[in-house]
Amino acid sequence: MDKSEIAAVLNEIGEILDILGENPFKIRAHHNAARAVETLAEDLDELIESGKLTSIKGIGEKIAKKIVTLRQTGALPELDALRKKIPEGMFDILRIPGVGPKKAKALWDRLGITTIGELKYACNENRLVELEGFGPKSQENVLKGIENVEKFAGRRLLPEGLAAAAEILEWIKKERSVIRAQVAGSVRRSLETVKDIDIVASSAHPEKVMEKFVNAPGVEDVIGHGQTKSSVRLSSGFQADLRVVTDKEYPYALHHFTGSREHNTAMRSLAKSKGMKMNEYGLFKGKKLIPCKDEEAIFGKLGLSYIPPELREGLGEIEEAAKGKFAPLIEAGDIKGIFHCHTKYSDGVNTVEELAKACAERGYTYLGISDHSRTAAYAGGLSADDLKRQSDEIDEVNGKLKEFTVFRGVESDILPDGKLDYPDKVLEKLDFVIASVHAGFTMDEKKMTGRIVKAIENPRTTMLGHPTGRLLLARDGYHVNMEKIIDACAENGVIIELNANPHRLDIDWRWIRRARNAGVVISINPDAHRVSGLDDTLFGVMTARKGGCGKDDVFNTKTAAMVEKHLAARGKK
Repeated sequence: MDKSEIAAVLNEIGEILDILGENPFKIRAHHNAARAVETLAEDLDELIESGKLTSIKGIGEKIAKKIVTLRQTGALPELDALRKKIPEGMFDILRIPGVGPKKAKALWDRLGITTIGELKYACNENRLVELEGFGPKSQENVLKGIENVEKFAGRRLLPEGLAAAAEILEWIKKERSVIRAQVAGSVRRSLETVKDIDIVASSAHPEKVMEKFVNAPGVEDVIGHGQTKSSVRLSSGFQADLRVVTDKEYPYALHHFTGSREHNTAMRSLAKSKGMKMNEYGLFKGKKLIPCKDEEAIFGKLGLSYIPPELREGLGEIEEAAKGKFAPLIEAGDIKGIFHCHTKYSDGVNTVEELAKACAERGYTYLGISDHSRTAAYAGGLSADDLKRQSDEIDEVNGKLKEFTVFRGVESDILPDGKLDYPDKVLEKLDFVIASVHAGFTMDEKKMTGRIVKAIENPRTTMLGHPTGRLLLARDGYHVNMEKIIDACAENGVIIELNANPHRLDIDWRWIRRARNAGVVISINPDAHRVSGLDDTLFGVMTARKGGCGKDDVFNTKTAAMVEKHLAARGKK
């Protein structure tokens, strides 16, 4: 097991112990150890081999032995025994936002609830209203949480889909009879969440390709095995579907199984209006196939410029393609620097210098440090003195590194009244300020919108961070009028963040076009809390492409000198 998996096990033990009413000290010990492992900067194997694991704050001798066992065997008998002590459905209940171990235990002890279905029924029967520790509002929130869990059931984050799809595609391509093969479906369209994996391949021997597919590593169950289509269940949990066609049919099949239902319907309607017929097997004039060597040729036969896969959602892309070529979409290589990174000063793992060097190694020329502000005490928010010490450290790092710039900033909480988290005399000493909401999510739309607009109007605000606060597959965003937020950013010259963390990808790609049309610039920020988090920038680029962004639409495609000039001008307002 790696560090994150070990931390998850320790947290799970802590949660089970909490449900069972065990010693609070023992519960906290497991959660503290989980955090210590998760944020460990040292090499775990070296600590184990040297016997220095207990030198890490939060890891005692007993838990150290568990960590060693997990690292070396990938299993822990204690966890298996604990899991048997509580109903399996309790783990599903714990996925509901706001229902922690203590509330889950109360539901089990007092109402006998052990599954989400039972809990939903109890809410509909108003049984939580009089239950100690709950009440009418709590019951309402639990119901909303259940709706979220059910709504997102079966879907996974984009990076998981990309990884699983790449692995199975690589395996399929090892079959010599495969001529062409590519991932299709929602993964190819870069949807933020995906349900399954679609792959299209061409071959003169489909039976060989299918045999290769159903025997791929990680296949746990063969759902269907045919000559042209097979489906399997992977150990990752994804269902993967493979369709094999002739190479002549391949472009049409790839287009069909890539596009959303709405895109494909619009394409068929367009073909019909031009006296043609279109389906997954071809583009026809009467019964005669119109030869197309690739997807670009298909679009060309219909009088369209090539539509990138990310845009095939049936949201006006066909009308745009009829007008001429799409402007080139942003590429990962266009990103010149990174904003929104957290260090050890707040809840990050690495130092300023470690992050700066990691950025330089990735070819970036600047980094914007933005730790949490003082109100975010849960995340180690910085006092004004902390900010000053960090600024001095940034000066030292800038003095060491050549042809690389570290900009000093902060992720300032937007307070309930719309003010930022420090007085102007503190903020004006920084190069940039990312303003974000981290608390008070239950405000109604009017109040939340007014709160955020006020922060946008503050001349110290450079960027608006993760504008809706959503967590994909876990939490809907707060209620906010995005049109008013976008207009306010346009009027005040505030950049909107596209938070590249795959759990957020916020601003949603559906709003990016509206922002671009309003003249708002987007910044693709990884919200990195460790060096590896810098690589989440790729998912931000994919989402920006889905929103139609070109290089010029994104702030951090600018050079360090251009960024410095922009921030300096902004700071004089």
